[in-house]
Amino acid sequence: MAHTRGLLAPLVGLSLGLVLALSLREAQAVECGSLGPAARLTFAPAARDRWLAPRVRTPGPLNHLYSTVRRFLSAVQLNPFPAELVRALLNEPASVKVDEVVQYEAGYMVCTVIAGLYLLLVPAAGLCFCCCRGCWRFAGRVKTEPKEMACERGTLMTFLLLTTLVLLIGVVCAFVTNQHVHEQMGPSAEAVPEILLSLRGLVSDVPQELQVVAQQFSLPQKLVLKDLDGVATIIGSMIHTQLRSTVYEMLASLLSLGQALQVSIDNLRVLNITLVELQKGQQDLDQDLRVHRERLYDLLQEPSCQGCSETLSWAQGLELGADFSQVPHIDNVLHHLKGVPEANFSSMVQEKNSTFNALPVLAPLQMADVIKELKKAVAQQPRGLETLAETFPNWEAASRWSQVLEKVENSSRPYLKEVQRYEKYRWIAGCMLCSVVLLVVVCNLVGLNLGIWGLSAQEDPSHLQAKGRTGVRILMVGVGISFLVAAPLILLVFSTFLVGGNLQTLVCRSWENGELYEFVDTPGNLPSSMNLSHLLGLKKNISILLAYQQCRKGAPLWKVLQLNDSYDLETNLDMSQYMANLEQELQNLKVNMESLDLLSPAGHRDLKALQSSGLGNIHYPGFLIQIQKPVVNTSVEKLAHELEGLAQSQSSYLLGEQLQEEAQGLRNLYQEKVLPQQSLVAKLNISVKALAFSAPNLQVASADGRLETSGVLDKVTHLKGELPAWATHILRNESECFLSREMGYFSQYVNWVREEVTQRIATCQPLSGALDNGRVILCDMIADPWNAFWFCLAWCTFFLVPSIIFAIKTCKYFHPIWKRLSSSSSEETQLFHIPRVTSLKL
Repeated sequence: MAHTRGLLAPLVGLSLGLVLALSLREAQAVECGSLGPAARLTFAPAARDRWLAPRVRTPGPLNHLYSTVRRFLSAVQLNPFPAELVRALLNEPASVKVDEVVQYEAGYMVCTVIAGLYLLLVPAAGLCFCCCRGCWRFAGRVKTEPKEMACERGTLMTFLLLTTLVLLIGVVCAFVTNQHVHEQMGPSAEAVPEILLSLRGLVSDVPQELQVVAQQFSLPQKLVLKDLDGVATIIGSMIHTQLRSTVYEMLASLLSLGQALQVSIDNLRVLNITLVELQKGQQDLDQDLRVHRERLYDLLQEPSCQGCSETLSWAQGLELGADFSQVPHIDNVLHHLKGVPEANFSSMVQEKNSTFNALPVLAPLQMADVIKELKKAVAQQPRGLETLAETFPNWEAASRWSQVLEKVENSSRPYLKEVQRYEKYRWIAGCMLCSVVLLVVVCNLVGLNLGIWGLSAQEDPSHLQAKGRTGVRILMVGVGISFLVAAPLILLVFSTFLVGGNLQTLVCRSWENGELYEFVDTPGNLPSSMNLSHLLGLKKNISILLAYQQCRKGAPLWKVLQLNDSYDLETNLDMSQYMANLEQELQNLKVNMESLDLLSPAGHRDLKALQSSGLGNIHYPGFLIQIQKPVVNTSVEKLAHELEGLAQSQSSYLLGEQLQEEAQGLRNLYQEKVLPQQSLVAKLNISVKALAFSAPNLQVASADGRLETSGVLDKVTHLKGELPAWATHILRNESECFLSREMGYFSQYVNWVREEVTQRIATCQPLSGALDNGRVILCDMIADPWNAFWFCLAWCTFFLVPSIIFAIKTCKYFHPIWKRLSSSSSEETQLFHIPRVTSLKL
């Protein structure tokens, strides 16, 4: 038994460890689900409002036309970017040689010669045509109309129609591109000051915006402070959830053991009282039995007693059967259990259960001071964020950069207004000339329709004559307008071509392929007053092209510009010390589980007394042996009945009376002494059997595996040390989960600051964006529609020549019809003359 008890404590610890380990595994499986993931934070943009959106030309049907014009200009200007010529022009304009300019502009010179020939020949041809038209019929007349003439006439009409359609397409495109140039010129001119204004705050606005960024640290701070208000309740709930199965099981065991203890104590006390009464009654009964036995011996042994021998043997058994002085002693057990139970196990378990269930409410009260200190730590701002704006270095070129941009912005406004004014004049002139070309197209189409109508109708000669004449005259009007508008058209085309073509080939093409940046980067190409690297304050090892490329990739300002001091953003965003302070404060979170002693001192004394009482060591079979014996060996009631019968059969009246008196005495003894003893024995039997069944299980392991007194005591003792340790473990785990989630808020803030500062605030992307927008405005929005306009207008201008020729030739083939209709009786135009038959004589 001692060996078994020695092994019990390790088994209890092992079983408890397994239960708590399973609880821990469940807690680890849940991970940080009790706190939930960190919410997604939304920060207000801190970058400047002047951030330029990238300008992109919307794809449309004119893109193919723009590409065609660019290819044409590339064919006109085959020479590369004239770096030497531009350098001389910028530094020493007087040293520029004309032959070098002519050599570079060779393609444009050829186009100039073509335009000059057109300007001379077409008006001269028109003048000659007018003179010849005034002297004689320039178109001539056709005296005969063979089938070959009809074929030639149809061919000329077809070519005229095709030429007119080409003119119509060209003039429609000219109208569209002219309007597009006009629509883009205004917004593009207004965008220039906007671009310059955005560049003025490239560095000067950075500290203010960094200050706004630092102020938004309050957003994660507020969320963390809000979470701190409920973290103690969450931790208390998690401790309660993960420990309740063990605690509830232990409390149920204590309640069951307490009830069993109370029942055992009650039975033991009943047993003791009953045993005392039995022993006292046994002494009295033994004396009475001895007296009655001796009397019966004397009476039944008298010679005159008839038939008394059998009754004498009954009388000899008139003695005590059970001797309760021989039962095991329980005085020592009673001594150990004196005053037990002190504790009310039912009330104690209910109290401990209420205390444990109140843990989610008690935890915030216990952690209130630490939470207060945590809030103070969270409310502080990291050192790096406090100096985020202050440590941003000054830009030594900021003043001259701002002054130059301001000067350029102010001086550009009058020029931009003049550009818009002259653009309006150009637009009006373009619309007028396009309208004149459109009028020529209308004259050609109307003249052709009337001429064809005159050729096809034959019923009313006079009416046909008017249609044919009108068609010819309308065609001639179109020819006259073409001669008149040729000179203004070629002048407008050449002037816009010269400006737009050089803008495309000299500026836009070199801007797109990077030759312009290389030219600017080459020392000596620009005058000292236009040193852009010095003006921008670029680092010595960075060129304009490299700065543009890095800015386009999103490089921060301190990597491109020559700032006074180096700037390390990551140092300012280092929150390790801040988080270390929070983690240190979180380590101070504690939950006091000392008040959760599952067994009160009185209950502990009760169980200890029960454990050492030896209640389970009482030899209960010794009680049962005596209980199974009769109180008196002979049945007193039957002996009395036998004596009564024997008394009636005696011949001696005196002996009969004596036997009758003995029978009545025995009956009285049975009622007064034997029956109470038998009742006490029955009562003793119940208590002994109850104790014999429960007492062994109160101190050793029962057959069904339940641990009673010693096991419960060991388990309670083990839990008293383990519950605070496991509660601390759960608290640490939840604290780490809480810290991890709150770090998620701060990580979101740091990532946002890093992105906001490097990509929107302290980035040189506005510089590359301004250059890209400038190129798009100048080349895509203005130069391409401008060049497309003169290209379409030149298209119309040169197609006026075939239009004039085909119109004049077509009018010539309308003349035979006209003559035939005006003098149908003339023999000159009649192929056959058949005389009229007036009479017939036989």
